[in-house]
Amino acid sequence: MRPTPPIAPHDHKTYMRYALEQAKLSPPSPSKFCVGAALVDADANRVLSTGYSEELARDRPNDPGSTHAEHCCFIKVADENGIHDFDIAPVLPPNTVLYTTMEPCNERLSGNRTCVERILGLGSAIKVVYVGIRASNTFIQDNQGIKRLEAAGVKVVLLEDDETLRQEILEVTFAGHEKRD
Repeated sequence: MRPTPPIAPHDHKTYMRYALEQAKLSPPSPSKFCVGAALVDADANRVLSTGYSEELARDRPNDPGSTHAEHCCFIKVADENGIHDFDIAPVLPPNTVLYTTMEPCNERLSGNRTCVERILGLGSAIKVVYVGIRASNTFIQDNQGIKRLEAAGVKVVLLEDDETLRQEILEVTFAGHEKRD
């Protein structure tokens, strides 16, 4: 992993911009979104791992399919610790938060495990998720990722008060798609 630029503690917009930098690494395609994520130890102000859409191989043992940004974060922590990504909760610091440029998926057209299921599957290891934008209805109608996370006790903070950041995220997210009005 590349060195993390210095980010002030609890500077959520800068962490989101860091996740956006990850999203920019995702290959543009009309059949997916370019999403970036960062898993952060909020107490130590340290990035644990990063990920972007389709960063890792599609043929992961026991979990094939395209890798979403959040899943890539979990896989990297798992690989670093020699465990399956379903089992990373015990190795995560107590105040681990997730920054993701788009609302975590609650349904997958491929039928693969969703990002919401992955987050909730870690128990209370991730208590806060910062989200750049809500999921688009492009592939899945009415994604309920935020609602489902909140219903399970995960705090979700939608960082939509910065219009410039929001527009940058939208532009990167839809790279490879036809221009929208």
